[in-house]
Amino acid sequence: MARSRSSSSRWKFLHPSYYLKRPKRLASIFIVFVLATVSVWERQSLVREHEVRFSSHRITNKNGFDVDPVNIERREKVKEAMRHAWKSYEIYAWGQDELQPQTKNGVNSFGGLGATLIDSLDTLYIMGLKEEFEKAREWVANSLDFNKDYEASVFETTIRVVGGLLSAYDLSGDKIFLEKAKDIGDRLLPAWGTPSGIPYNRINLVHGNAHNSAWTGGDSILADSGTEQLEFIALSQRTGDPKYQQKAENVISQLRKSFPSDGLLPIFINPHTGSASYSTVTFGAMGDSFYEYLLKVWIQGNRTEEVKQYREMWETSMEGLTSLVRRSTPSSFTYICEKNSDSLSDKMDELACFVPGMLALGVSGYGEDKADKILSLAKELAWTCYNFYQSTPTKLAGENYFFHPGLDMTVGTSWNILRPETIESLMYLWRFTGNKTYQDWGWNIFQAFEKNSRIETGYVGLKDVNTGTKDNMMQSFFLAETLKYLYLLFSPPSVISLDDWVFNTEAHPLRIVHRNSESKQGTPIKPLGRKHGNFLQH
Repeated sequence: MARSRSSSSRWKFLHPSYYLKRPKRLASIFIVFVLATVSVWERQSLVREHEVRFSSHRITNKNGFDVDPVNIERREKVKEAMRHAWKSYEIYAWGQDELQPQTKNGVNSFGGLGATLIDSLDTLYIMGLKEEFEKAREWVANSLDFNKDYEASVFETTIRVVGGLLSAYDLSGDKIFLEKAKDIGDRLLPAWGTPSGIPYNRINLVHGNAHNSAWTGGDSILADSGTEQLEFIALSQRTGDPKYQQKAENVISQLRKSFPSDGLLPIFINPHTGSASYSTVTFGAMGDSFYEYLLKVWIQGNRTEEVKQYREMWETSMEGLTSLVRRSTPSSFTYICEKNSDSLSDKMDELACFVPGMLALGVSGYGEDKADKILSLAKELAWTCYNFYQSTPTKLAGENYFFHPGLDMTVGTSWNILRPETIESLMYLWRFTGNKTYQDWGWNIFQAFEKNSRIETGYVGLKDVNTGTKDNMMQSFFLAETLKYLYLLFSPPSVISLDDWVFNTEAHPLRIVHRNSESKQGTPIKPLGRKHGNFLQH
């Protein structure tokens, strides 16, 4: 009986009537419950905040697919923009290089090589636009012809056409893209037939006659000559023929012989001697992508000893870059000067806004202290580039900016031609920091494009970012780069993972393969085939 009473006594605390007769105890228990709940909720909130702020891995389900509603919606908006741009091209300029949306016609600004179509292949594939991709693939197979009596830019043809075809091959496994890439690669090769191996920048695609433009004084352009390595190395890897890689890598070997101590090369190079001519040093037009490729060839080569010299040259150039960095007043915007002899010009191209992303991409090769400084510089420059956009009435950036004491930044050349560089850097910084602010900045820029550049028949640039006056050109890189980087900015990092792919300067992803896996007997590297997935799903 004693045991029974003891048990009954314990159970009475679970009966509601016990607490109704004792309100003070009920209040105490309620307070304890509330405090415990709040404590648990705050802890979970802190964990969620930490994950959002510091994890580069977005909210995904067990299959790795994105379930973040904000980014799903943003990504779909970008995908819809790509559909609109592509449909307009398809209707008014199919097979031609670029669309002029206002007059509803196409123009062959690159010799009739289908630049927009080829530039768009990987963007269509990555976005899962299967029908559009297959139709473009049929055009490449049946209508793409490089046998044209046209003097092509070696640089533009390499980054757009060779890069676009190789990327489509790596993504789809379809050999037609590799066959076409080899065809155009062979037509470009005679440009490297100079005494120094520094290529001429223009070549006739039928006759193979190569030369430089008269306005350069016969010199080759640094960016044009130093921005074929990724594509031509990849072409050798995929075909098993070393000649493409040898020609492109010899350029870097030649430039390394007289590489300056600050790593800053002028934009003009003598193709006969291989030496730099007196000219401007810049990370903007005609200099930019040379520095980008020093880093990316190192990444393409899996950071091995075989490509160590690329990383060493790049780090030297980054020391030179820091010597060009200045800060404006009164807002302390960080910017990169241009250099003429020993004098600095307080001018920065929007093209140089690729630098923050490049710096973020290169952080992994530094020690901790240096890496922190480089990443900090990348963030400061990205803030400046974002303000290139925010400082104008249209919220779209001009082509270049000047910095004057007490005035911060002012627009120099006021057009906007749908360039991708700032968005490119935002994509890299978001992936490496997990800071969603970079996504928000990219979304703001996208909305400005939608408001000012979208018309019924495609997208156009602006003649003036202050007045919003429109031009009549949908640049092929808008589809190749701007929309692709925006899409990736709102996609999980597993979509075109930076562990497995490296982007050329036209945003064409090339699959990273081990340099030592290249067969000396000429066995080609094979891409991921269609069995790895018809189209990327996320």
